[in-house]
Amino acid sequence: MPWLAIPFSDSETRNRLDELFKVRGIPHCVILDEEGKVVSDNGVEIIREYGIEAYPFTQQKVKDLKDQEEAARKNQSLRSILVSSSRDFVISSDGKKVPVSELEGKTVGLYFSLFSYKACDAFTPKLDEVYEKLKAKGENFEIVLIPLEEDEESFNQGFKSLRWFALPVKDKSCQKLARYFELATLPTLVIIGPDGKTLQSNVAEAIDEHGILAYPFTPERFTELAEVEKAKQEAQTLESILVSGDQDFVIGKDGVKIPVTDLVGKNILLYFSAHWCPPCCAFLPKLMDAYHKIKAKDDAFEVIFISSDKDQASFDEFFSGMPWLALPFGDPRKASLSRTFKVRGIPLLVAIGPSGKTVTKEARDIIMTHGADAYPFTDERLKEIEAQIEELAKGWPEKLKHKLHEEHELVLARRRIYTCDGCGEGGHVWSYYCDKCDFDLHPKCALKEDKGANDDSKGEENPHEGWNCDGETCFKV
Repeated sequence: MPWLAIPFSDSETRNRLDELFKVRGIPHCVILDEEGKVVSDNGVEIIREYGIEAYPFTQQKVKDLKDQEEAARKNQSLRSILVSSSRDFVISSDGKKVPVSELEGKTVGLYFSLFSYKACDAFTPKLDEVYEKLKAKGENFEIVLIPLEEDEESFNQGFKSLRWFALPVKDKSCQKLARYFELATLPTLVIIGPDGKTLQSNVAEAIDEHGILAYPFTPERFTELAEVEKAKQEAQTLESILVSGDQDFVIGKDGVKIPVTDLVGKNILLYFSAHWCPPCCAFLPKLMDAYHKIKAKDDAFEVIFISSDKDQASFDEFFSGMPWLALPFGDPRKASLSRTFKVRGIPLLVAIGPSGKTVTKEARDIIMTHGADAYPFTDERLKEIEAQIEELAKGWPEKLKHKLHEEHELVLARRRIYTCDGCGEGGHVWSYYCDKCDFDLHPKCALKEDKGANDDSKGEENPHEGWNCDGETCFKV
């Protein structure tokens, strides 16, 4: 770092500053003016958004920048987007400078990408294929690469085989455009219409799914594609999503091939997961518990593991501890399934009903909250559970005081998952909760004391079955 620091040994000053500026997370940047007064405690966000342009980082300066961006959006043109004070051209892969004026009146895709990023590396050939097909048909379409690379050699290596245009690597406009278009993910392909206005904020997913059919990227075309997608979902069967040519099987233990036809008519969970993913490893025991409980009651149920592991050995190790089926490692059907169910993160658990249609993509959250009781994960079953939950809380006080948390009243609240600050056990659905202190008590812990304190006729406390509460903590018997 090129600046100054509080000595690491001076913990007293560091702690005092943490308290003074209410630091609850890092990075945290407080900006002071010449007199030592706080200009902003949101310095991280300001610098990420505007960089050096925001100096001296005052509220007025940030407001001026926001006003300038808003004005630019209202008067947006291809020139206002791509031309800077020092540059009025884009470059081709052979190094030629092409005036931005030559792109005006065309549909232009601004492609935000990193050649070194895996998702971009996979998408770029697909985009190039669509580009070549559109050019062959004589369409008035161009792509301008907005490189986010810092390494010029890496950029040149990736760009040299493409017929598109690009902004120069490290051009200041690259970061400015990323901010202007509120870049949130990579790859992103922003579509600018022939009038210079933004037509679509990101069509990367549409191109990935529909290829050239997504062109000309108009709202009307996207409505048509949505209808096609809807019809596809309504016609979905287990075979339509799991069978591709000769790949008409999944595998069990020791690589035994199980025909997809053997699974037709069953309730299926597609489990997108990986050995290297901590949330996946944390969720796995919960899923296994639900699997065994459901399987004991209904054999027409199965889970299929769809791996994002890095290599065969990692897949084998992870799958060896699972009691269900899997798609073979490296199977190309995984990419198709990821597109179909729009997998953006793992673990993801998709429930497929006996008809082969999607029941829900939220099966992970449902199992985390309700476990095997939620089977078969339909809306009807969830409504039944919801009614049972509401019935359970009837007669419970909405608020109460408890000796474990005398500072504030505890309020009966719906909590997805929590750890009881009384007994230390996990809980879900209902909690007596203090929002200010993030304090939870199981209803069985909170109500036990409340009942004992107000029921003189009982004398000794009558513990809830399986629990023993000593007034400070509830322990499992």
